[in-house]
Amino acid sequence: MLKKTLLLAALASVAFAGTAMARDQIRIVGSSTVFPFTTATAEQFGKGGKFKTPIVESTGTGGGFKLFCGGVGVGHPDMTGASRAMTKGEFESCKKAGVDGITEVKIGYDGIVFANSKANKPSQLTKEQLFLALAHKVPKDGKLVDNPYTTWNQIDPKLANKKIEILGPPPTSGTRDAFIELVMEEACKSFKEIEALKADKKAHKAACSAFREDGIFIEAGENDNLIVQKLVANPAAYGIFGFSFLDQNTDKVQGAEINGVAPTFDNIASGKYSVSRPLFVYAKNQHASVVPGMKEFLGELTSTKAAGNDGYLSSKGLIPLPAADLKKVRDASLALTPLSM
Repeated sequence: MLKKTLLLAALASVAFAGTAMARDQIRIVGSSTVFPFTTATAEQFGKGGKFKTPIVESTGTGGGFKLFCGGVGVGHPDMTGASRAMTKGEFESCKKAGVDGITEVKIGYDGIVFANSKANKPSQLTKEQLFLALAHKVPKDGKLVDNPYTTWNQIDPKLANKKIEILGPPPTSGTRDAFIELVMEEACKSFKEIEALKADKKAHKAACSAFREDGIFIEAGENDNLIVQKLVANPAAYGIFGFSFLDQNTDKVQGAEINGVAPTFDNIASGKYSVSRPLFVYAKNQHASVVPGMKEFLGELTSTKAAGNDGYLSSKGLIPLPAADLKKVRDASLALTPLSM
């Protein structure tokens, strides 16, 4: 198996070397949440004049990892953005395809918001209420049943007597993965009917993570800007997306308080807003010596002028790392320190 892996890597390297001149531009894929940050960095990088502006494509976190781990060579992307960490399975998939040497770059933090049009009054919701609005099966009369709730006041009489309409990301999205972990799975702990399933890990996970499929929750694709547009067009609906898209559209949409805390820059940075996660960019080390500007791009991405407290990425909604952490990330990125699992 080891010989086969080494042979694949060698062949991939030879193939890349022979076609390197076919691409003199960095190609980045991945998360729609990370997309505004890699795009802004690419634009600044291109303005330097030494290298071409990188091509950045929004494919979703899962889709980005699939493309990134597809192999080594001019036909495969050099970097991918992710709104969650790479899994061990994805890491092994990369290795099997000859991608041997990946640098993980934590660029900062982002919150996940549950937002609606500013035509409405601000909302205050709990994680348990969100679970009951979104889950495929919910506890009722001591049993788990198909979700019967169609209006918010059916979940809690204190909530509005309005139809539940929620737009959100597809299963390939890191935002959805993080929302499940930070909201759905946390809320599960409050329901004894679901906690009773813990002995059966598969059943418990399904109960905590499965979204309803009756048309009340609608998968709106990987384009978070499209969700914002739909919320403006339909003030009755809510949407799930990254804080950066709320931050860029505060004239149109507003984020609900979750468990009594509003999704603001300061609340996410301080850890008060619990629905937040780290964001990453992954670089393919084998491409760094062939595709011009990769190390320099990582240098731009992890610079204080980009990712620092007053950096241009914070104006896009990125929650910066503490200065000491950013320095460690920068040092590891410029050294192309390989990720290990």
